[in-house]
Amino acid sequence: MKSSINRIVKFVFDRVVALLGLVVLAIPLMVIALLVKLSNPRETVLFTQVRVGLHGKLFKIHKFRTMTNEKEITNIAYPNRARITPVGAWLRRYKIDELPELWDVLIGNMSFVGPRPDVPGYADLLEGDDRVVLDMRPGITGPATLKYSNEEKQIEDYVKQAKANGDQRTEDEIAIWYNDEVIYPDKVRINCDYYRNYSFFTDLNIIFKTLF
Repeated sequence: MKSSINRIVKFVFDRVVALLGLVVLAIPLMVIALLVKLSNPRETVLFTQVRVGLHGKLFKIHKFRTMTNEKEITNIAYPNRARITPVGAWLRRYKIDELPELWDVLIGNMSFVGPRPDVPGYADLLEGDDRVVLDMRPGITGPATLKYSNEEKQIEDYVKQAKANGDQRTEDEIAIWYNDEVIYPDKVRINCDYYRNYSFFTDLNIIFKTLF
């Protein structure tokens, strides 16, 4: 970020708005939690997963559970659709499964805008100037998130095309390769550009675009 003032404004904005969001959305969040539990009674309502945060510090992210037997560690937006519950599919479509991340913002593990938090291992791939990504709190949304707002379908389409062209790898192997070699490097580039050209008004614009 360009200055300590920007950091302070971002810090205060995140916590104030996250608190207001949790208060205003308290009843809808409880209703969604009930629907998640009814659709998947054997699992917990919230899905937690270890992610890499500011300066490489690990934290647990919170989401509404959308799948049965959800894998503990995954960073590929290519789920086994057979395991997605009907309620989960609706939550994922409108990104409602990420609303519990308001808590992660409130306690300081995340920001409203920033790079999406990766699972352990991906941060080790960052080299040189790209490591500025770790100087930002991960965000609920961000410029890379906007570009890849339909990432699951993009990966699905690529996998289908690869298989149609005779690719002998498994679907999971193709999805992982496409994420690691194409999508992930592009996200790093976008996030580094966001870091170097940050302004509070940029955040407001990204939030507006995410909502509308």
